Amino acid sequence: MKSSYQVNAGTVLEVLSQDQIKKILEASMEILESTGVVYHDEEAIEIMKNAGCFVEDNRVRIPARLVDQAISTAPSKVTLSNSRTRERVMELTGNNAYFGTGSDTPKFIDPYTGDRVTASKETVAMATKTIDALENMDFVMSLGIVQDVPQPVYDRHQFQAMVLNTSKPIVITANDVAGYADIIEMCEAVVGGEEELRNNPFMTLYAEPISPLQHAEDAAQKLVLAGKKSLPVVYTPCIMAGGTVPATLAGAMATGLAESLSGLVLNQQTNAGNPFIMGGVFTIMDMNTTIFSYGAPEFDLMQAALADVSNYLDIPMFGTCGCSDSKIVDEQAAIEDALSILITAQSGANLNHDVGYIEHGNAASLENLVISDELIGYARRIVRGIEVNDDTLATDVIDRVGPGGHFLGDEHTMKYFKSETWYPELFQRVFYDNWEMNGEKTLFDRANEKVKDILENYQPEPLPDDVVKRLDEIVERAENKM
Repeated sequence: MKSSYQVNAGTVLEVLSQDQIKKILEASMEILESTGVVYHDEEAIEIMKNAGCFVEDNRVRIPARLVDQAISTAPSKVTLSNSRTRERVMELTGNNAYFGTGSDTPKFIDPYTGDRVTASKETVAMATKTIDALENMDFVMSLGIVQDVPQPVYDRHQFQAMVLNTSKPIVITANDVAGYADIIEMCEAVVGGEEELRNNPFMTLYAEPISPLQHAEDAAQKLVLAGKKSLPVVYTPCIMAGGTVPATLAGAMATGLAESLSGLVLNQQTNAGNPFIMGGVFTIMDMNTTIFSYGAPEFDLMQAALADVSNYLDIPMFGTCGCSDSKIVDEQAAIEDALSILITAQSGANLNHDVGYIEHGNAASLENLVISDELIGYARRIVRGIEVNDDTLATDVIDRVGPGGHFLGDEHTMKYFKSETWYPELFQRVFYDNWEMNGEKTLFDRANEKVKDILENYQPEPLPDDVVKRLDEIVERAENKM
């Protein structure tokens, strides 16, 4: 196992000791070797059998040595690029924390009417345009599932709506392996070919197992195709403590980690060294309501603990934050967003999604998204910590100003006040009279105004006309195959 991770110089949160990490990993290894997992795909079973696993029908028991081997070959850094410039803009490694939205919410809160509407290709385009404009949003997921097109090919439409409205890296979901293959072809059209996409990927797939301990046919096939194409893949369980995994957080983590690691083994057996991002959405089943809770403290605790494990293994992690169980963007949403974002930023998870979710993943709110974007700026300032050196200690400046003086016009203040201080846009620091004179607007009011301004005035960088035409052709071809 890898254990070479470094802690940054800022404020870092660690939930697990190294002994606890080792015990959880040992439990996961035991689960994989003794209980095993089920693969619902013949090619995947054959790959695992040839690797030396113990196979009985579709139940596969994985020796610990194969897990260790997969951990050792998985890259410690996964890089994602800007789709227009090819610039490498995200390095998923160490404690580098990047933030983006989630995908596939069935409902969308219309920023003009406030209505809870069915997500569509238009709402996905609206969300993507907003994400592209926000300073602290580093990558895009769809923030809605397209439901106004033929459903067998919704994923192609979903990707098209995203790539036309952003140059930022994109995390996709795919209906099946055929949809994933079509999206790969669309990405190749954007960047100019298979080799260019492999060298500078701007897209990574998100796929997940079925808890407990199962890999659906399409999920296994996607892991294999990602390996064959040498493209990065996110493979993360969505577990519910007390529902799909044990109620104890340690047992829940051991089970979820076993699911992720068994996906890693399949991917690495297909192509050793393939870019792989581990992680998960680890939370509880609320026994009062049976919901998959996005606002529970156990959610934040397990996500941070999982970051400890991924840092120990030196494999990039897919995290979760900026989301709420609240049905509207209210005080509950703000509190749950803020806590999860700060804890995630301090934990060092790399690719952090679901920003903008409300209603425990059933609805997307652009107001919640822009508020969370501001919270991410806040959290990043905290994580950056305090720089201590001769110049920042400023003893010579203190001596120069002297007792009773002020530092407002000093050149040292002019040099540092912007870099040392975080300045909000939505969170106001004005006097009451000024706030009253400006309309007594709430945080939600200001967020709604910002969303509308982006939608009405911001223009993302366009794709060339011939690329847009090629994307249309691939989508149309998929529809004609139905």
